[in-house]
Amino acid sequence: MAGKPPTGDPVQDAPDVTAPQHAAAGLPAIAHTLRIAQQQMGVRRTALTLLKVNQKDGFDCPGCAWPEPDKRHAAEFCENGAKAVAEEATLRRVTPAFFAAHPVAQLADRSGYWLGQQGRLTEPMYLAEGAEHYEPVSWERAFDIVAEELTALTSPDEAVFYTSGRTSNEAAFLYQLFAREYGTNNLPDCSNMCHESSGSALTETIGIGKGSVLLEDLHKADLIIVAGQNPGTNHPRMLSALEKAKTGGARIITVNPLPEAGLERFKNPQNARGLAGGGTALTDLFLQIRLGGDQALFRLLNKLVLDTDGAVDTDFVREHTHGFEEFARAARAADWDETLRATGLPREDIEAALRMVLASRRTVVCWAMGLTQHKHAVPTIKEVVNFLLLRGNIGRPGAGVCPVRGHSNVQGDRTMGIFERPAPAFLDALEKEFGFAPPREHGLDVVRAIRALRDGAAKVFFAMGGNFVAATPDTDVTEAAVRRARLTVHVSTKLNRSHVITGARALILPTLGRTERDRQASGDQFVTVEDSMGMVHASRGRLEPAGPRLLSEPAIVCRLARRVLGDGSKTPWEAFERDYAAIRDRIARVIPGFEDFNTRVAEPGGFTLPHAPRDSRRFPTTTGKANFTAAAVEYPRVPEGRLLLQTLRSHDQYNTTIYGLDDRYRGIKNGRRVVLVHPDDARDLDLADGAYADLVSEWTDGTERRAPGFRVVHYPTARGCAAAYYPETNVLVPLDHTADTSNTPASKSVVIRIERPHDAPAQDPSPGNR
Repeated sequence: MAGKPPTGDPVQDAPDVTAPQHAAAGLPAIAHTLRIAQQQMGVRRTALTLLKVNQKDGFDCPGCAWPEPDKRHAAEFCENGAKAVAEEATLRRVTPAFFAAHPVAQLADRSGYWLGQQGRLTEPMYLAEGAEHYEPVSWERAFDIVAEELTALTSPDEAVFYTSGRTSNEAAFLYQLFAREYGTNNLPDCSNMCHESSGSALTETIGIGKGSVLLEDLHKADLIIVAGQNPGTNHPRMLSALEKAKTGGARIITVNPLPEAGLERFKNPQNARGLAGGGTALTDLFLQIRLGGDQALFRLLNKLVLDTDGAVDTDFVREHTHGFEEFARAARAADWDETLRATGLPREDIEAALRMVLASRRTVVCWAMGLTQHKHAVPTIKEVVNFLLLRGNIGRPGAGVCPVRGHSNVQGDRTMGIFERPAPAFLDALEKEFGFAPPREHGLDVVRAIRALRDGAAKVFFAMGGNFVAATPDTDVTEAAVRRARLTVHVSTKLNRSHVITGARALILPTLGRTERDRQASGDQFVTVEDSMGMVHASRGRLEPAGPRLLSEPAIVCRLARRVLGDGSKTPWEAFERDYAAIRDRIARVIPGFEDFNTRVAEPGGFTLPHAPRDSRRFPTTTGKANFTAAAVEYPRVPEGRLLLQTLRSHDQYNTTIYGLDDRYRGIKNGRRVVLVHPDDARDLDLADGAYADLVSEWTDGTERRAPGFRVVHYPTARGCAAAYYPETNVLVPLDHTADTSNTPASKSVVIRIERPHDAPAQDPSPGNR
């Protein structure tokens, strides 16, 4: 029956395993999409809702940030996007009666999957100090509780204001405005854990921390390199863009430790060839690289380009770049043998890649977490930039850098000022517009916020969306740190693990979702988002809210600000809540590129933000040019008898939201506690396929971090590497194991040993992390 949540928590102790698939989407994707949607929403609601996803007069998918084409299909969504919409538009409800029946301690023993399946939150809930149950509370009392704790702090810097990437531009702008008027730059967000390395590298090298390509550039490219990314699961609509590029003659190189079905072959469910035929083969060359070997690969390719007569775009290098000679000396020193050790690739594969590079005039490099979550992530991405600069592939149609952001509007949140290290020019603009002096000291990112909570330096934790506890590294350390807070607050649509790992007091504030109609005093409102390629457009929900007591995120921020800041604030919080156009007018005066915001976003499809390197080959760096760099090549060294683990998503998952217990493309069914190991490595370690073992990470602090009860799966991953799902394996990622410069957790390069304490399946002793 639609809307009925599961009553029991499934035991995940014996997953079924079959061979991995070699094609993505097609009829199975349609069938799975419709089944999940109808379970959550029913038939009629499914049709009404899905036909509005990513439409110009509809709402932006709450899943990934992949852009929409100008001409859109009636079904402009993917399988995982449909799952995200279904869970938000579900008919299931979490009411006060649910919390009365379930003590928090009992909920903490449930899996994250079970918690999420209970449905939409409907009323503000409060967990008093020492209480065992959440109880309903009025909005007024909820804001009073937050104000009590915030005004009692010794310093505003004892508060942390976290943001998930799904927050709208309007809500994000208000949220950072409130935090800064309150007096802190403690604005960590999910970018800190994902693409912070991209932003750090791109800001230094090209002057702007965003990608330089638009969707049509992929369609025009001669060569697309997809490195450290699995679009078939994480950004499925990207496969349509790759298919169109292939139709136009592009070639594709995939660089990844795991073969991914979507990059092998795409069966587009929107055309006959995808539904009834064999689909489209996407990858022309698969470079099955060892984890962390990407910098070495691009460095050697750069050496080989330098050594090829006529391969360097000397006019571009001379006119638009800085630091070429130092970079060239470092690149020419690249060593074949060292590169083969770092990458695990055969020489002939790298030579084949070089031939494709030299044959391409227009090259795009796309990447995601496989490049950003290593200790040397920032130098790796800088080397990618070097690679593109050498042949003039930035600021040329059909070419450029393409960091593929994950969560919808994670890029927009950063544009709106959600950043712990704001630029002085942004703070100057805020001060001029709103008449208060914003704090200038840098605030806390995610990792530093966890340390501050752990050490008692932060006492209030406020989260605008997301699932902080499940998303962050070093699970045991993080949970203990959060429990030390005086107050934890979560603005959420659904129940998750972070609601049951609480401070002394806790609040859950239920909010509208993207799918829902937002009525304020001036009438129906819309919000805006920015996609992964800098396009800004409107999002309008159509469904009636899941409950009469829900507030929108902008309304929550405005009411909280009025309660905390009082009459001393000159900011027109009431006007902002009444009419979001008033917020956009202020954004237009503060943030470059948003001039005449309300008029431009009213156009179907919205508008494109300016990007100087792409638009005019101007590079707003400290040198005024694009900067070549010459960092030393790094890659992980793994002791004998150990493997290098990457954490990743299953196909039934988006970030920490688990939609189901299957990973269809990898052949895993009904379970998530699996570790993928190459058969030869498994033989060397005496790990039989189907054996159960504990994963133990090894780090310089000597602390044992253990994830017990994983089924070993023999899988064609790169030699010396292993893979397992997060959040189950976040417990293995040391808090202090982070990328240089960006401080992003190094979740793709965790040294582990695999211990076999028994041969029989065992239930997970910490089910909240299942």
